[in-house]
Amino acid sequence: MSLDQVKEIANAILYEGYLLYPYRQSAIKNRQRWTFGVVYPREYSEANGGFEPWEMQTECLVAGINTTTLDVHVRFLHLLLRTVEQQAHALNQADTASLDEWGAAKRFADEPREEGVEREVSAQSLVLSELVNHPHAIDFIFHGDHTTEMIGEDTGVQTGTPARMVIRKHYPLQGTISISAKRLDIGLFKLTVRIENRTPGTREVPNQRNAIMLHSLISTHTILVTQPGMFVSLLDPPEPMQEAAKECVNKHTWPVLAGEEGSHETMLSSPIILYDYPQIAPESPGSLFDGTEIDEILTLRIMTLTDEEKAAIRQEDERVREILERTENLTPEAFMKLHGTIRSMRPVSEEEAG
Repeated sequence: MSLDQVKEIANAILYEGYLLYPYRQSAIKNRQRWTFGVVYPREYSEANGGFEPWEMQTECLVAGINTTTLDVHVRFLHLLLRTVEQQAHALNQADTASLDEWGAAKRFADEPREEGVEREVSAQSLVLSELVNHPHAIDFIFHGDHTTEMIGEDTGVQTGTPARMVIRKHYPLQGTISISAKRLDIGLFKLTVRIENRTPGTREVPNQRNAIMLHSLISTHTILVTQPGMFVSLLDPPEPMQEAAKECVNKHTWPVLAGEEGSHETMLSSPIILYDYPQIAPESPGSLFDGTEIDEILTLRIMTLTDEEKAAIRQEDERVREILERTENLTPEAFMKLHGTIRSMRPVSEEEAG
């Protein structure tokens, strides 16, 4: 399995809970997002008692030789704040009373909201044996910036509505990734990857969840690739390595083997508890962002949304609009594939049956 295929699986984690059914900002549960893999700024965390984690640590075992190399990919969402400023006449009471379906949905679209941008920080071809005496550190920074976009009658998006300016603003985000190794035995190493959020100036950020999320790493996870070498399953380690596996300290993340069943070259360290070799169901036409999603049920629910509800969804970001468009264009054959699949069959013993 290629790295791109592993990233497809990781993206299901990256966007877990991005926007939950019914996929509208007006829904209460969609105002309480970002519950997985959050790494808060250290300044903020320590100023508020240290309850919110400002670090994430992965430790795992690697069997290799002195020339074994390692690639590390740390991935997360960097939130931006989207606001809308009306550029033409303000809506008066008469306008409000005569809002059409699109206009009613637009009132929610004009509220400030958070959108996620993918970030990745990588280190490649690190020599495993060299990390024992010379740990590798990466300092990363994403500067604050903003973009603007005009929507409304001047752009032809919706006839008869005032032109509006959409402003998307990023706040600065910076941190450090430390990568080190410890030789445990001949041909066996313990690898440590530590992620820290060191964004400055956050000590005085209001103690409000939405405000600090703009300075945090969201849905943080790590992909590790080794060659030539083998990662050791921490869920089912070989007997000689069980004690060493128990001594691995993982903070706010759980490393599992990834890729084709039986392969040991790739490990996914996830903020969500997974089994070794997680897979995306091949029948799934695409992510629905919903925790423990059952594609058929969620698809049926989307199909039963009213026109007003669909209009509200179309005011969300492009990933949510894609869900609606994909569902509306789903063929009967593709939908039937979601209705249960037998993965494997095996004989049942008398003891299991009884």
